[in-house]
Amino acid sequence: MATKCGTCGPGYSSPMEAMKGPREEIIYLPCIYRNTGTEAPDYLATVDVNPKSPQYCQVIEPKDIHAKCGLAYLHTTHCLASGEVMISSLGDPKGNGKGGFVLLDGETFEVKGTWEQPGGAAPMGYDFWYQPRHNVMISTEWAAPNVFQDGFNPADVEAGLYGSQLHVWDWQRREIVQTLPLKDGLIPLETRFLHNPDAAQGFVGCALSSNIQRFYKNQGGTWSVEKVIQVPPKKVKGWVLPEMPGLITDILLSLDDRFLYFSNWLHGDVRQYDVSDPQRPRLTGQIFLGGSIVKGGPVQVLEDQELKSQPEPLVVKGKCVAGGPQMIQLSLDGKRVYVTTSLYSAWDKQFYPDLIREGSVMLQIDVDTVNGGLKLNPNFLVDFGKEPLGPALAHELRYPGGDCTSDIWI
Repeated sequence: MATKCGTCGPGYSSPMEAMKGPREEIIYLPCIYRNTGTEAPDYLATVDVNPKSPQYCQVIEPKDIHAKCGLAYLHTTHCLASGEVMISSLGDPKGNGKGGFVLLDGETFEVKGTWEQPGGAAPMGYDFWYQPRHNVMISTEWAAPNVFQDGFNPADVEAGLYGSQLHVWDWQRREIVQTLPLKDGLIPLETRFLHNPDAAQGFVGCALSSNIQRFYKNQGGTWSVEKVIQVPPKKVKGWVLPEMPGLITDILLSLDDRFLYFSNWLHGDVRQYDVSDPQRPRLTGQIFLGGSIVKGGPVQVLEDQELKSQPEPLVVKGKCVAGGPQMIQLSLDGKRVYVTTSLYSAWDKQFYPDLIREGSVMLQIDVDTVNGGLKLNPNFLVDFGKEPLGPALAHELRYPGGDCTSDIWI
């Protein structure tokens, strides 16, 4: 959709029109330094992804984005039809849970206030997606920043300190009208409505319980949720727990709403499901890109409901890839998936210490959009271990004119 905060974008009239757009040439990634011994600022990396460019697979323009705004633990950003920018919050300045939303002016980016009614924030926050034609917004919850920011402690799960609910908001009144407890749905992170603006359903990835749940509108106007995909845990030896979850950390939908993609950061695979029937997703593609269960690593898999053997370590252009697939982004035409490998620096250090020493990478997967299927592009690698000030951790991926994880049609 075209708004004041996206006037430089093409402003496609529909998701299907966006699929006909030109091939992506650059990608923006926010990055952090975590092993330099200096106070290096966070920065925005611009990566050249045009195969015809002499700078293909290179960081061509790092920009300092360090700023002190006094706001706490911000996460997801969406533009609104009003021209404003809306950003979700995970907590208050002291690190307590608070799932509110900040409004910025779409031209000056000055803070205008909060989006929700006074005192109406959710107990925890993370991601959100709205569907104006149904007067609804769905928000998710990770945990209070004080819980997750120093790493993962299984005792916090037992204490009920991690999120397990979806919040349904009245879009016009800006207030929570329903809270949906997730059966077997721990740490619901990324949420996506179908791109079709008339659709009254979508998906959420529950990280720790490693499942995908579908939310949908009932005839009476209330909302419900059901589990539609489950990634079984693996019984292991040499890890922090006797069972290892997949840990679904990112999901996205192709613009035609045919394919759902998600990443299992711990197991190490990216999956593609045909969701033409959203109630019955069908696995059509899977590829392993590192992870915690590779052969020759410290973890031995004792029982696996899906694999006959542990996957091989991933080597691309001579580099053994540390970490597992985390953030993902899809090209507008649905033919390419881009992947980064860092989740959150404290969790990176805990589960993939090599990431802190070596930096993360960016990879690219070729997609079969006819029959389904995923294949690694062996000629694409962006190594953030070679940044000027030392190894860096790259996170989210964004196109200049909008993409599958940010654009909402009204």
